Amino acid sequence: MSAFYNVKNMLVQMLAVSTLLLITMTSARGHEVGATVGDLSVEKGEAIFSLRITLESFLAGIDLDSAEDTDDVPQAADYDALRALSAAELDERMRAFAPQMLGALTLNVDGDAIPMQISSLDIPEIGDVELPRTSQLELRASVSGEPSTMQLTWPDGYGSLLLRQIGPENPFTGYIAGGETSPEILIAGGEARGFFSVFAQYIPVGFDHILPKGLDHILFVLGLFFFSTALRPLLIQVTSFTLAHTVTLALGALGIVTIPGSIVEPIIAASIVYVAIENVFSKQMNPWRPVIIFIFGLLHGLGFASVLGEFGLPAGQFVAALIGFNVGVELGQLTVIALAFLAVGYWFGSKDWYRQRIAIPASLIIAAVGAYWFVERVFL
Repeated sequence: MSAFYNVKNMLVQMLAVSTLLLITMTSARGHEVGATVGDLSVEKGEAIFSLRITLESFLAGIDLDSAEDTDDVPQAADYDALRALSAAELDERMRAFAPQMLGALTLNVDGDAIPMQISSLDIPEIGDVELPRTSQLELRASVSGEPSTMQLTWPDGYGSLLLRQIGPENPFTGYIAGGETSPEILIAGGEARGFFSVFAQYIPVGFDHILPKGLDHILFVLGLFFFSTALRPLLIQVTSFTLAHTVTLALGALGIVTIPGSIVEPIIAASIVYVAIENVFSKQMNPWRPVIIFIFGLLHGLGFASVLGEFGLPAGQFVAALIGFNVGVELGQLTVIALAFLAVGYWFGSKDWYRQRIAIPASLIIAAVGAYWFVERVFL
């Protein structure tokens, strides 16, 4: 009977380690698929649609509605080859692709579809090929008379679009998924969404940044989870982390505090290493651990703020969007903890061998991943 339990315990340990290895192998750095940001306005007889867009993902034919990481799609090689093109070469590819995009994209003004054409295309030169290259694409169309409404259909497979109306007071701001059509937007304004509508809309944006896209934040939270099976230490750590990143998320989003990603990202990786290594050598909560977690949380908050900045915040509902995003982040973190608890904590957390056979091996793997990211982000 004891032999059976020993075999079972070894299998559990292997399962926990294998699960984290699988997560690690999924992405060493990750090329996340983000939303396209589009600014739409009608002025002086023209409709102007300015897009902040990752052209390579569209040119490669990636289904952005379902893709989470460009490393994990069939077109990954094509996407990487496109990212290595010069600005002039990518411009030429985009000009050839334009009829396909413009044929799928529909802008209706007062119920009539109006043809749009490329008016300008600004593509940065090749930088770090490990990072997405964001280009600026501007489309224009002639509009006759004094139109009152407009409606945009974002093509199927193009992923999420953050659509922002530019110009009037109380402008429209909303997310549109691939294949969806925006509500009718009043050109004169007045379509600003209420507090709770914007709040609810930004919750999934924050959640999505944790699950499934925030692998570094997931590992940090798992590092907190594997420290102890007792509820009190976990609550102290999570509360300290939450308070800290809430403060810097707000300050970063407001532009009051800005630290370059080249500094923030390596320290986030170092924070993963720290909490994981301390799990191995400490069995009880040291007085300084919550303080250090709070400090690391401040930097994680700046990381969240940079992501939120990429999506943009509606000018009229900044607070609602900020709170909604933060709530989404918290729900994502709690989901990570709940899944970890259901996977190992509930079944094996009370076992004598839990720390030696699950918590410590898992923490060592987390530390190894964090160390790899730290070296990569500092030196590579």
